[in-house]
This record gives sequence, structure tokens and C-alpha cells, in this order.
Amino acid sequence: MPLTPPANLQPELIALFSRMQKLVFVFILFVYFHSSAQNLQNTYWQQYLRYNIKAQLNEKEKSITGSETIVYKNNSPQPLSYIWFHIYPNAYKDPSTALFQQIKSDPQRKEKLKQPTTGYISNLAFTVNGAKATIEPHPNAQYIDVIKVVLPKPLQPGDSATIATPFKVQLPSYFSRSGFADGEFMVCQWYPKPAVFDKDGWHEMPYLDMGEFYSEYASYNVNITVPSQYIVSATGVLQTPSEAALYKTIGAFNAANKAGKEPKMYSPTFSAATKTLNYYADSVPDFAWFADKAFIIEYDTMKLASGKVIDAFTFYHNKSNTQWVNSIDYVKDAVARYSQWIGEYAYPTVQAVEGPKNNSSGGMEYPMVTLITSPDAKPQTLDAVIAHEVGHNWFMSMLGSNERTHPWMDEGMNTYYQFRYEAAKYRSNAIFGDRIPPAIKKLDEPTFQASVYQAMMSIPIQPALETPSANYSSSEDYGLTAYVKAAEWMHLLELSVGREKVDSAFQHYFSLWKFKHPRPADMKAAFEQATGASLDDFFTLLNKEGKLVE
Repeated sequence: MPLTPPANLQPELIALFSRMQKLVFVFILFVYFHSSAQNLQNTYWQQYLRYNIKAQLNEKEKSITGSETIVYKNNSPQPLSYIWFHIYPNAYKDPSTALFQQIKSDPQRKEKLKQPTTGYISNLAFTVNGAKATIEPHPNAQYIDVIKVVLPKPLQPGDSATIATPFKVQLPSYFSRSGFADGEFMVCQWYPKPAVFDKDGWHEMPYLDMGEFYSEYASYNVNITVPSQYIVSATGVLQTPSEAALYKTIGAFNAANKAGKEPKMYSPTFSAATKTLNYYADSVPDFAWFADKAFIIEYDTMKLASGKVIDAFTFYHNKSNTQWVNSIDYVKDAVARYSQWIGEYAYPTVQAVEGPKNNSSGGMEYPMVTLITSPDAKPQTLDAVIAHEVGHNWFMSMLGSNERTHPWMDEGMNTYYQFRYEAAKYRSNAIFGDRIPPAIKKLDEPTFQASVYQAMMSIPIQPALETPSANYSSSEDYGLTAYVKAAEWMHLLELSVGREKVDSAFQHYFSLWKFKHPRPADMKAAFEQATGASLDDFFTLLNKEGKLVE
């Protein structure tokens, strides 16, 4: 979700070598990189899942009836006698849940609960390899959105189990991430989902509004049945040929005919009451979808530096003078710049969807699709929010860190690149908005950034970066620390080693940890390999309260 004095934090790099010393140094680096990569392959493991999901939307009930089958492969070195499952819709069930308790205790968010309609999940009946499984509640009474599925027999290392269950979700009104509002359905965190099991054990965390997720990578084959008039945007590639062709035809027309022309609206090509759309996604940590009868569709393609072509879509509401007419360009520019800075976009499609206003964020990201909840944004603000949310395809989806324990690894790294995006295009910054003096906006980009960060670092931010999401006392502290302070931290590294080496460090980190679950130590090791310098002092700042530098 979107939303600060420079110092040299490390010794000077070795300035000059003799020719022989250079050859020796290069050889040592080669051996080190090779052995580090081998060590990663030999010791690292993660679970992998395959989902088959069927879901049907009942627009009158505001509910989803579904079923899922999961093939769960145990890549860990130990047998599993149970699997923790998230059943996140239960977080919306009553005021006792961790979600409600967090929102009520936060002055910035409690207005969300003025008139909420609750939601829940029901009709669960788990089987494992065809045999009925026992279900146990979580011992923490607030965690009614977490259950233990006890396996009929232990799942041995290297073996797979097929887990299945029906389910029904009653969607809440939209006051957090999932729900309905103004004729639009935001279907997020909606299906039973195994918690992450890694070398630290199980991560059976409850759903929270302030604090995000940690999920296993998986492939998804999802069939979504909706009334025929609905337009759907979802994680993955739409596999239904007639619908995919129609979205592209309408979307391409709208993308090419923006100036003062009426958009072409969607109309179903057949008279059946419902339609079923099939989506497929691979190597993603989540699956979300959005549906509305009145979306305007824009569509275009873009070619990355490697020659790979991806599809870009935006879905937005038909309002006069909407800034979303330029949204497809914002999406494409974000993908192009992040691909250049960090590593190439790995998925086949990218999408942005306009949602209802959210009083605590500008949007929420999911793999290949993002919901933007800033309906009144000015053009450059909308561009920045879209760039931030699209950027989460790198820092959340392709680099799957534990966002709940290390939120800075996701939000902060993404914010650092969002600030670069804004500075390069507009000489603007989301923290200061229209308050940046015209004289500052006339500076070249590096000088502008230095001025903005100097001002940013005067903002008092007490918590340490290594603060888990659930431990923040307010969303203000969370936002300033996980987003802003983390971007400041990266700017300090940029001042020390240079922007080119920062990008090189991220590119190396990305190449090692794409589609994996990196921790801070993994990021540090990758950065040190790329820069050839010790970053002990720099990473020690993650635990520093107050200003990063005095």
C-alpha cells in the first residue's frame, strides 16, 4: 500500500590496484559469487502450491460460493503433521478479531468502523487425499481467521498432498481491503490459504488492516462465474478467448481515442445470465479479482529491453474529466522504469483498477493487478500512486519478503523507487505534495532529491525500521517508518556508494531472490557482493530509533 543529513556510512572502497591485484580481486569475486549462489541453492527451500479454484459471485447476496483443490508439496526437511490455514474473511466477522481491535485502537483508522457490514467464511469441509481432515481453532481467541488442518498422516519431505474444501464467503462492506461498495466488488484475501512454513517455522498470522502479508508462491487456475454484464480484472492472464479478445479490442480503442471522445463501453456478446472466466497465474503469492458493470477498459502492449512484450490494462469509472484517461501510460512507464532500475518485469500482464475511496491508503497491490483508491487525485499524484502499486510487483510479488515482520523490505524499498520516479518526471514528492517551492522544482534531479531528503530527515520518526507491523501504535508511525524512514535509509546508501551501485545492488539481489523469500541478512549479503564493501554499519541502522544520523 502507498503512502528523511547525508553521511558516509562505510569506509572508502579500495581506490587503485596494480594489474595483477585487479586480476586476483576479480578471481576472488568470481569464486565468492559462485560459491554464494551454490550455497543458496543447497540450503534454501520453500514450499510450493498449485491451486484450482472455482468461485461464483452472487451480486444480490454480496457473496461468493466456491471450492478449491490445493496440491501442497512439502519441500522442507521435516514431516508435517498439520498445516495452518488463513481463512481471512473471518477477520471481518465480529469486533473481537485482531482486525477490529487494531482499527479501533488507531486514531487515524477508527472512522472506518462507523457503519461496517461484517463478513465471514463458512461451509468449510477439508479433505486430504480424499480423507476427512480434522480442524482445530487457533489458541488465540482473536485469531478466528486462522485454523489448523490436521493431516490424516504426516506429509513427508518431498511428498505432496491434495487438500480440498468447499467454502462460501459473505463479503463485508468495503472498509479494509476486501468487500463491496458502489456496485464494485473487491475480492481479496478471500479463499482458504495455507500459511507460510519456512526455516523459522509457521507464520500463522491473522489479517490486519495495518500490516500486510507473507504468502507461499503458487500457481493458480481460477474459474470465476459472474453475471454476464460484469467486467473482471484479476491476477493472471484471462484464458477465455472471446472475453479476452473483447477486452483488448475495446481497451485498445479507448487507449487510442482519449481526447474528447466518448469511450467505448463493454457489452456482453451473448445473452446467458452468467459467464465463467478462466484465469491462470504462475509464481505468484496471492490471487485477487475486481468486478464492476461500468468499467472503462484501456489496453496497450509494451516491449521490455529484452524484447519481451507484456499486456497492460487499466479499468476505471466513467466520470467526466477523469484523470484515468492517462492511466495506461502511467502503468507502462512504471513498468519500464522499475524494470530498468531493479530487474525485468517477469509476468505476462500488468493491470490497474480504480476502486472506491479508502480513508487510509491510496491503493492496495496484488500480483499483476492493483487497486487504486485515490479517486480525487491530481494527474501527477495518480501517476505516483499507480507507480507505487505497480512497483509492488517487485517488492511483494517477485521478491516475497515477510511484510508483516519486515515491512520496510517491501514498502520502504518501493517508496525509495517511487520517490525517484516522482523526482525524475515531475520534481515532486508524495510527502510534501504542493508545498515544494518553485525554486526547488527547477533544480536538476539529483540536487532536487538531496534537498527533499534533507527536509524529510527533519521529520521526527521514532520507531526503528526493524519494527514488525503489528507493533506500531498508530498508522502514522507505521507509514512514516516503514515507508519514509526506509527510503531515507536507502538514500543514505546512495550518497555513500552512488546511485549506479545502488541499482547494481538491487539488480543482484533481484537476480538471486526472485520468486523466493529473502530476509534482511539475504539482502545485506547480496548488496555486499554487488558493492564489494562491508555494509555492517549501514544495516545496523535498521535497529536505530529516532533519526538515522544526527
